[in-house]
Amino acid sequence: MACLRQLQCFVFLTVISLLPAALAESTTLRLSLPGCPDKCGNVTIPYPFGTRPGCYRDVGFQITCNESTSTSTGTPPKVLLGTNLSNIEVIDINISVGETRVYKFIAFRYYNMSDQVEFNNTKASMDLTGRPFLFSHRRNKFTVIGCYNLAYIVGQGQESYQSGCASFCDNNLMNSTTDGSCNGLGCCQTSIRSALHYYEVQWGFKNNPDWQFNPCTYAVLAEEDWYKFQVQDLSQFDFFQRNKNGVPMVLDWAIRNNGKCQDGVEKSTNPACLSNHSICNNTRNGEGYLCQCMQGYEGNPYIPNGCIDIDECITRDKNPCSQNAICANTDGNVTCSCPKGTHGNPYTKDGTCIKDPEKFPYPARVAISTILGIAIFVGLCLLVAAQQQHKRHMKEKEEYQRYYSMMDNYLRVFSKKQIEIATDGFAETHVLGTGGQGKVYKGILQDNQVVAIKKAKEVEETQKGEFVNEILLLSLIKHKNIVRLLGCCLEVKIPMLVYEFVPNGTLFELLHGKSNYRPISLGTRLRIALESAEAIDYLHSSISRSILHGDVKSANILLEDDYHVKVSDFGASNLVPIDDTQIVKVVQGTRGYLDPEYVATAVLTKKSDVYSFGVVLLEIITRKCAIFRDETSERKHLASYFVSTVSKIKLHELLDKEIVTNDEKVIEVLHEVSHLAVWCLSVRGEDRPTMKQVVEKLQQLGRFHSSLLGLEKVSEDTESLLGESTFYSTSDTSAFHSTGYSSVLEIETRVPR
Repeated sequence: MACLRQLQCFVFLTVISLLPAALAESTTLRLSLPGCPDKCGNVTIPYPFGTRPGCYRDVGFQITCNESTSTSTGTPPKVLLGTNLSNIEVIDINISVGETRVYKFIAFRYYNMSDQVEFNNTKASMDLTGRPFLFSHRRNKFTVIGCYNLAYIVGQGQESYQSGCASFCDNNLMNSTTDGSCNGLGCCQTSIRSALHYYEVQWGFKNNPDWQFNPCTYAVLAEEDWYKFQVQDLSQFDFFQRNKNGVPMVLDWAIRNNGKCQDGVEKSTNPACLSNHSICNNTRNGEGYLCQCMQGYEGNPYIPNGCIDIDECITRDKNPCSQNAICANTDGNVTCSCPKGTHGNPYTKDGTCIKDPEKFPYPARVAISTILGIAIFVGLCLLVAAQQQHKRHMKEKEEYQRYYSMMDNYLRVFSKKQIEIATDGFAETHVLGTGGQGKVYKGILQDNQVVAIKKAKEVEETQKGEFVNEILLLSLIKHKNIVRLLGCCLEVKIPMLVYEFVPNGTLFELLHGKSNYRPISLGTRLRIALESAEAIDYLHSSISRSILHGDVKSANILLEDDYHVKVSDFGASNLVPIDDTQIVKVVQGTRGYLDPEYVATAVLTKKSDVYSFGVVLLEIITRKCAIFRDETSERKHLASYFVSTVSKIKLHELLDKEIVTNDEKVIEVLHEVSHLAVWCLSVRGEDRPTMKQVVEKLQQLGRFHSSLLGLEKVSEDTESLLGESTFYSTSDTSAFHSTGYSSVLEIETRVPR
């Protein structure tokens, strides 16, 4: 038993002794894989780079640590890209931005006394093909040094590349002792394109007339900030001696054999971003991606658990807290707070936490008293307002009782509660549509009758009496092609009208609905047009006071199951005086259907409805929306497009292909319908037909078309109907195309007045 206790104590002490080492290891930055060296001399070798098999991601990231030179010379070992056969010496490797700085030999030419090139070096090219490296176009510049020196950089990426620059000297430069930048005098620099993996230097001029002053010229792709021009570099050989072992060049590296971040590379079988709290970013040079630690973390994102939390509280330049604030490090973040008893801004260097004031000092007591006084005053005001509102409600109730008694003999009067029950409290699922006059809801009354309930826009207090009188007049409308008004509710501030429900959608949905396309015969279209025209004509002329619809459009023409028409959405606001006109404060209606004369004058007339009906007639025969997009996706106004185009192209190119046939009689019917629509679209209202004339013409066309189908016997007058058109003579089959109409805002009608 004693032995068992001793064993338990030994295990416990062992775990305790190993715990600090484990914690230290978990918070220590690791750059290489376990068991792999992370240094070669003074150069850090982070993974995915490595010097041994199994220590690098693939051969493209292999590093050679050549210690033979250090043994013989006492200098640090050389770090080479690839194997010992490589002559590319590494200066440093940066995994944060994906850069490796290396040494690169300078290309030079030496001129002899005959002004001829005596020697060219051949070590200036570099080939990185097949490796994860590209020449950095952001950090490098192609630099040319010398008098009368033209050099080219010839490279290869996804395609061939060539660029270069030339430098010259003048007497002032040769005699100057002032150094400067590479501006073309003695030295020039130029940028390179991205995604290059190979380059070499080629020379332009074969002679150098300034060889006595400048016997040696140079060219190299090097780090941009490496070289500062000195005049002595032209006349002496110190420049070559200083840089004979190479100059710094920057290479961009990335994971290039695995796709891009958006390709889902980190979910592949060989991901590169192995650490938690790491992210994938596409490289800015060529194809591929880099890994980075998230904000608040640092380390190597390419190895498991390589990104560790930064303790901003102990790092002076990363601590965001003010001087006297409390800093608390969290995983990937930091929080700052003021000490207890203080307040202020703890998050900025200039912020301060100041001592809290005393509780309830005199200014605070004054402020609280003031607030209480204001609250009592506001409460009294609200009480008075509530009493006034109650009085108004009582007065409104008395007025509505009087209105009810007036309307009870004409219409069914609904209570507010009945309307709310029928529409489930005006639920959005009951909304049938929204228009210029208000919202329309589907409702089910207590006797299961389905109705349409229109919640109109707000009516001013002084207009309620007039509104009731106008509803009484609307109740007199009885026409088979007009939605019947069943009743109303005046118990609310916004009056509501109850209409019969029409179940088969609208003409707009039939013509333009994409989800349930249905073929429509010419006969059906003519009947829909005729019944719509008859309904509008009835509103204009068949009751004691004219009613202007004001918003004639295909969306306001409802259809029953057999496609019979029910015109809807004519409101009390459109009742007009005896002179058949109404001046409005704001022009209302639907784009594509608005009468241009109404838009210009704000005077609504019967002829405004005629114009809108003309647009509907075009919709019926073209099956295009009033505002549509053509083949080039350009928005077009159907009325202006049809009127301006019909004289330029054949009619059948404008009409719905479904109703165009080779039958000349049918084509003549389509000609007549088209001209009727154009007549309705005359710019001046006085040049348009009345709705009664429209009805008569559509009746004639309907009878004639029915005779073509053998549905009724045609009289001699009907057979000659199309030959005696009031619009044009059909003796010439091209007559329709020579009418000369321009745009809908410019045409002069040819219809006799």
